[in-house]
Amino acid sequence: MKIFGLEIRKQKKEPVESFINVQRMGSYSRRTAMSLSAVYRCVNVISESVAQLPLEVFKKDDEGYKKPYLKHSAYSLLREYPNPDMTRFTFLKTLVSSVLLNGNGYAYIDRDNFGNALSIQYIPAGLVNIVYINIEGYAKMRYQVTGFKNLVEPSDMIHVLNFSYDGITGVSTLTHARNTLGIASASEEYAKQFFSEGGNVRGVISVEGRLSPEQRTDIKKTWAEMISNGGVGVMEGNMSYKPVTINPVDAQMIETRQFNVVDICRFFGVSPVKAFDLTKSSYSTVEATQLSFLTDTLAPMLENLELEFKRKVFRPSERSYVEVQFDTSNLLRADKAAQATWMKTMYEMAGMTPNEARRMNNMEKVPNGDQPLVNNAMVPLEYVANKKFETGKEKS
Repeated sequence: MKIFGLEIRKQKKEPVESFINVQRMGSYSRRTAMSLSAVYRCVNVISESVAQLPLEVFKKDDEGYKKPYLKHSAYSLLREYPNPDMTRFTFLKTLVSSVLLNGNGYAYIDRDNFGNALSIQYIPAGLVNIVYINIEGYAKMRYQVTGFKNLVEPSDMIHVLNFSYDGITGVSTLTHARNTLGIASASEEYAKQFFSEGGNVRGVISVEGRLSPEQRTDIKKTWAEMISNGGVGVMEGNMSYKPVTINPVDAQMIETRQFNVVDICRFFGVSPVKAFDLTKSSYSTVEATQLSFLTDTLAPMLENLELEFKRKVFRPSERSYVEVQFDTSNLLRADKAAQATWMKTMYEMAGMTPNEARRMNNMEKVPNGDQPLVNNAMVPLEYVANKKFETGKEKS
């Protein structure tokens, strides 16, 4: 039985022993793409930027105020060690890289008998296939994983999609950028061949009269040895040397390679400045690029991960009061001026206590530092109009 061209199988009580072939993008294609510096940089900067952000678990009270849910078993899984083999950084970097290069990122949730998550195991995208089974006349989606005896329930599989046409499977960025990547690869291959053969012709030696083949060979050999050894050329009496500048074909190759960087960055949603293309940048551009990178590139990916972790890691009964959120303040860790300005603003509006600010900077708490403070230099106009405010006290 097929629905929308997909095979629907009846649910079997016995374990699934056979697996269908897994559709995957050839490793050669990924490796070829990652050999391009712009692709490598875009994938690396996105995945590492996400991985360095702490993933916090909060518990909301009835009024919507949140505090860290330290006692929940999933707190340390998401913040530090998702599984015994990986730290949070390695796990998230690998997962996001798979999303960008394969279109899908998978992780299996191992649970105890009460439904609590014990570990979150990353699974390569090439080992996972989506199948539909027939349960009471309805097509139900399941994950078929190479090495697993049983089909995996969607609630036990973290599945992060890249761009998707159907909302079920993601499409790799490399698939949409294949034309640009093909041109970029061809440009790099041409450049490699160009320089391996000695590069552009450096000059032309003119000789009066005709030369025999042996004489031409001897002159070329002598000058080739001189150039490779960095020596000084010696001209015969009737010989002259004229240097040759770069020709239009080679100049076009350089322009093409520069354009390829911009076009690849456009597919990944990364500013060329983040890929170290500083041809049209300034300090203000770099500063604005960091904010644009957070809002335009990272924010959608972070939202996608947050919702997927909340939906899959926690039980349905917990989702109403549990929040999963990345702490993006880590992106400002290197910018001390911006971090200080933010802390000062939060401190003056009673949004942060002195000890909370000190804790964020890995400093010990101070006595009486847990009380929120507010600047009382600004007072409501009604107090001034009614003369109710005198030296910080209400007029009796």
